[in-house]
Amino acid sequence: MTRLRWLLKPVLAGLAVTLLQLAMAVGLLAPEGPASDRYSALIQHDSYWFMNIVNRGYQTIVPPIDHKVMEVSNVAFFPAYPAIAALFRYGLNIDTGIALLITAQLAAWGFWIYFFLFCKRWNIYPALRICGALLIAAHPAAFFLIAGYSESLFLMAVLGFIYWSTADGRAAKVLAAMHGIVMSAARIVGIVCAAFPLVCAVFQTGWRGLLKPWKWVRKHRSAIGLTIVAMCGAIVFFVYCQLHWGHWDIYMLTQAAGWGIEPDYLAVFKPSNYRWLVPALNNPTEASQMAMTLGALLFVAVLVCELVIAFRRAPAAPGKLWSRPATLWDRTNWATRVGIYFCAATIYYLSVSGVACVDMESMLRYEFSVHALIVLAFLNFLRQFRTPPMLARAFGIAAVVLLSAAGLCVQGWYVWNFTRGNWVA
Repeated sequence: MTRLRWLLKPVLAGLAVTLLQLAMAVGLLAPEGPASDRYSALIQHDSYWFMNIVNRGYQTIVPPIDHKVMEVSNVAFFPAYPAIAALFRYGLNIDTGIALLITAQLAAWGFWIYFFLFCKRWNIYPALRICGALLIAAHPAAFFLIAGYSESLFLMAVLGFIYWSTADGRAAKVLAAMHGIVMSAARIVGIVCAAFPLVCAVFQTGWRGLLKPWKWVRKHRSAIGLTIVAMCGAIVFFVYCQLHWGHWDIYMLTQAAGWGIEPDYLAVFKPSNYRWLVPALNNPTEASQMAMTLGALLFVAVLVCELVIAFRRAPAAPGKLWSRPATLWDRTNWATRVGIYFCAATIYYLSVSGVACVDMESMLRYEFSVHALIVLAFLNFLRQFRTPPMLARAFGIAAVVLLSAAGLCVQGWYVWNFTRGNWVA
């Protein structure tokens, strides 16, 4: 009973945010018409590919067709989202599109539950919780959480993997493994994010432990095992592709043939890829290019904040806002934050590398996952400080409200276009 009461607030808070997102998208911005049609307007673009996979399974010729034809080559998406949607589709005997939306929106609810569970675990002040939730929900691409896309499932799995892998007990490790499998089966970048436990282990014990690799492996065999199990979602998919078509990398081949994706792993280091412009609202490519630049600036800002506190070793005078006792570094979940930053940086780097060849198309959507993880990590960062003066709090809340209002306005414009079939990201 105590555990259920402890979970109640995060569950209700997550439900409230998810319903508010749905109310804005379906109730306010979707095209006029019956409620069912307004709701179905959240099925667009990539959603039709997922519907094709649910209805027909994976099918392709070898080599894949050199342009986008889902009836010929549809192995361009990872399997977790269509597989779970298929369970609803055939288990409840409902329309495929509705099954996709139910899957995405339940996953969005799960994402928000984990967000508030982290806030509860870290004892984040209620005002900070609300500000953090606002900053995530007001991102221009946040509506993809409730659309027929895999973003919500991937983010829910990532947060669940991080949450349970940093908890104690065997049951927690089992839940972490389950979330990790879904994570790596939802997006290819989940394979690298599965290394989260290893990254945390390195920063908890220090780099010197790696000088004795066998001892380090024995000490952290649980983290190593969890990482390997978490990768199994993608590994099983690759094995299936090898057995079925003789090419374990048919996903990458299809992306290259149909979408023209040729990864450039040096893209983040090329200044020409960073665009310093104010994107036109009717130009989604410019918005994605700017999202890539803002994502990099966000990483720089977080790094500066972390380093400033890291080098302030000496205790501050009583009453100072930014006091940092010498031992504070070890008491603020630094290793967990590094792990979250690692996942965010991995998503950012691989996303930029993949879409650099197509003028950063869809980067706005991919950057949303990065944004959500950095906001979560920054809430953990802020918890180490004393309550700021009233004036500082008022200024911070005002800044969040203004940024959120601007973000929601832009998001509203994108939802209006998306639900009418226009390309957004």
